[in-house]
Amino acid sequence: MKTMTLPNTHFEVSNIVLGLMRIVPLTNQEIQSLVGASRDVGINFFDHADVYGSEPHECERRFGDAVTFSPEERARVALQSKVGIRSGFWDFSKEHILRSVDESLKALKTDYLDLLLLHRPDALVEPDEVAAAFNILHDAGKVRNFGVSNHTPGQVELLKHSVAQPLIVNQVQLSITHAPLIAAGVSANMAGLDQSIDRDNGILDYCRLNNITLQAWSPFQKGFFDGIFLNDRENYAALNDVIDDLARTYDAPAAAIAVAWITRHPAHMQVVLGTTSVRHLLESAAGSDIPLTREEWYRLFTAAGHILP
Repeated sequence: MKTMTLPNTHFEVSNIVLGLMRIVPLTNQEIQSLVGASRDVGINFFDHADVYGSEPHECERRFGDAVTFSPEERARVALQSKVGIRSGFWDFSKEHILRSVDESLKALKTDYLDLLLLHRPDALVEPDEVAAAFNILHDAGKVRNFGVSNHTPGQVELLKHSVAQPLIVNQVQLSITHAPLIAAGVSANMAGLDQSIDRDNGILDYCRLNNITLQAWSPFQKGFFDGIFLNDRENYAALNDVIDDLARTYDAPAAAIAVAWITRHPAHMQVVLGTTSVRHLLESAAGSDIPLTREEWYRLFTAAGHILP
């Protein structure tokens, strides 16, 4: 398992993250097996959100009820949660952030979060309120590090105007087929080409320049929850042919090649896997350190339908 140091910390973490948004139907034993398998292959990073589940904090509670870390093990793993999405609206108010974090800690049965991310951008955000909440949480030892999810560079800069702590993570959607933050830069300055439209204001380059780790969620999704591209030969025959060819080359599962396309990028991203299957977890995690060549990376890129001008 390839590891990396989180920016502005001394915390060594895996570049594969286990996302826990789908664990509600699992038994405690199945959750324990999923987490145990992830630890066995070197994953030490676990991603939550207060909104995951059919009610607030449900997935966090299921995790907290099923998984008990010894003090020594807790120090070796990173627990991350997100806050801000409510039923029908977003809420980055100081009161909601503080209340939700307390509820997350109670649900997870832990004294602190290693990372707290602001979930999708709140159009009514008051950066000073966010800063006040972060200061209280940090000073109390309840949250050690902070970040965002699905935020543009301008939105991050607005928060940084008030927030004292470094924002060290930005979690974004990314897969071979859903890659506007990469594809737009490849085709910059191409009039009339849809791929050249910058839809995120340069998130990728901004994060690299500002020492912010990108976390890629939905690494197998065709688009925005449109199903996965693996084995979809009706829409992505050429891509699956290249994936299968590289899977043979590296003696690895197809899912590992899809993950490796992300981990190969020099931005040193983390990949968030949302599977509840131990087999799928192990197949995908095998892409942690597959050393795709430039030619192989671009073969996947173009086979997915992206254009090299």
